[in-house]
Amino acid sequence: MSGKSKCTNILKGLVLLTGIVVFSLTAGAAESQLLIAKGNTAYSAGKYQEAISIYKSLVSQGYESPDLYYNLGNSFFKLNDIPHAIIWYERAKRLDPGNEDVSFNLNVANSRITDKIDPLPEFFVKRWFRVVTDIFSVDTWSASGIAFFIAALLFFSLYITSRVLILRKLGFWGGFSSLLISAVFLLFAWTGYRSLKSEQSGIITNPTVTVKSSPDEKSTDIFVIHEGCKIQLIDHIGNWYEISIVNGSVGWVEVSNFEKI
Repeated sequence: MSGKSKCTNILKGLVLLTGIVVFSLTAGAAESQLLIAKGNTAYSAGKYQEAISIYKSLVSQGYESPDLYYNLGNSFFKLNDIPHAIIWYERAKRLDPGNEDVSFNLNVANSRITDKIDPLPEFFVKRWFRVVTDIFSVDTWSASGIAFFIAALLFFSLYITSRVLILRKLGFWGGFSSLLISAVFLLFAWTGYRSLKSEQSGIITNPTVTVKSSPDEKSTDIFVIHEGCKIQLIDHIGNWYEISIVNGSVGWVEVSNFEKI
């Protein structure tokens, strides 16, 4: 077989493989959209438990979407299951921090819980940085940072290759500015990613939970929290987790009392 024939066969094989992959992805996406539409229909008809089952079937298949999680939150809210509504709103917010609908509904759900805990004061620079980071998702910050980095390369190429003074100035300052913006955006992306990976939190799902001084049912009772309260997970020993709440209080609860976000 000639070299040209081999290349042709290889090319045909790659085209066929690409077609199979694209078809599989398209078919999977189409099936997911059909299930979402079916869930939305059930929700619109007031069949919230059915909608939850349909939406959760997508989650079990590994499908992630802020809209899907938002719909799950709304379905649980309609059933007056506030803790699970908060869980899914929080999950939606992690994927899309700047989504105003998610934030609004999360605030409404949080207004329905028993615990009204005042958070510890936060240093204004840290608070400002967190607020800015949460404007967009990690993917959006990353894509924007990469786009500005590519722009910086193009500007510097203009600076190197052009013989016109004004174009050289444009290339230099455009490249410098784009590189700086790229670095800032990628910093926000990295901060958001680190927060997603390092921050372990959960929502209390039992009506009333007594927080203990140590991972032992017989240990001292410290304070009581209620369903819907958000907790930060610090450490765990067996089925016991060391947790903290926004006012800085720390203690231990069993894993059966909460669900991770």
